[in-house]
Amino acid sequence: MKNVMRISLIALAVASAMGMAKAADISGAGSTFAFPILSKWAEAYKAVSGVGMNYQSIGSGGGIKQIKAKTVTFGATDAPLSGDDLKAAGLVQFPIIMGGIVPIVNLDGVKPGDMVLDGPTLADIYLGKITKWNDPAIVKLNPKLSLPATDIAVVERSDGSGTTYNFSYFLSDVSADWKAKVGVNAAVQWPVGVGAKGNEGVAAGVSTAKGSIGYVEYAYALQNKMTYTDMINKAGKMVAPSAEAFQAAASSADWKSKPGYGVILANQAGDASWPMTASTFLLVYGTPDDEAATGEALKFFDWSYKNGQKQAADLAYVPFPAPVVAQIEATWASDVKGKDGKPLFAGK
Repeated sequence: MKNVMRISLIALAVASAMGMAKAADISGAGSTFAFPILSKWAEAYKAVSGVGMNYQSIGSGGGIKQIKAKTVTFGATDAPLSGDDLKAAGLVQFPIIMGGIVPIVNLDGVKPGDMVLDGPTLADIYLGKITKWNDPAIVKLNPKLSLPATDIAVVERSDGSGTTYNFSYFLSDVSADWKAKVGVNAAVQWPVGVGAKGNEGVAAGVSTAKGSIGYVEYAYALQNKMTYTDMINKAGKMVAPSAEAFQAAASSADWKSKPGYGVILANQAGDASWPMTASTFLLVYGTPDDEAATGEALKFFDWSYKNGQKQAADLAYVPFPAPVVAQIEATWASDVKGKDGKPLFAGK
């Protein structure tokens, strides 16, 4: 009897260890916009659950490719897929976090928040129409700054990027010239400038090149102590990037109005709204091959929504309010199921 019990206990331990190994098998790829907060959440979640996550910060285009190739548990993109694309691929999409895209500059004597830009001026810089830092359009916005008569070195994303999608969406909304000549996409034909891979690459490029300008997720500007600019928003008000300004832009969003919650937050109305606010969306299969990994990933996302607010606030991201989280988790229950038809995550 003791031998039977011993064997049973050993079998239980082995099964438990195997289950933990399987549970730790969460992998993701995509958005560099969300990488700072996803990495913080993963570290904190592993400390409380023992479950780890491997995330490749390769850009939204790469994340979409990886999830469609079924090489990761989830993909992350800042450019939401359309309802037709989701249906064709068998994917379920939902937002995980909100943040802001900021212009960053490298100019001697200019500190974070010293400079202000507006959408049309930013579009003209990226169109190559404004080429000098002392251009009258920039001087008019910044009468108290002593701006040099040096060339503007433009840095942009070279990879398929949801950050670029949201950036180009904003520029198209404020500049008819940009809309006609460049348009909106995750990868565009840049009229001028040099490319760099990922938010990390753009941050590094601007850090090393005097007279340069780029665009990155706000957390990268903070973490790398970069000089970001303020912006003139749709209401004509000067605003600084902050969690409050990103929240103001998202405050009226109707997340259920688009398939897969695919709402774009760029250039929203409101005196306090940051004009380049964006979300990161996660992609999982509605009926995944690896049910255990997807179920564990949903547990991780649930924990992140409900326990990750401090880490989000520290990096100036904006977590989703409880009613939106409830909607998203209802979507999981109805749309993400095992082959037996049962939800892979039904809440705690």
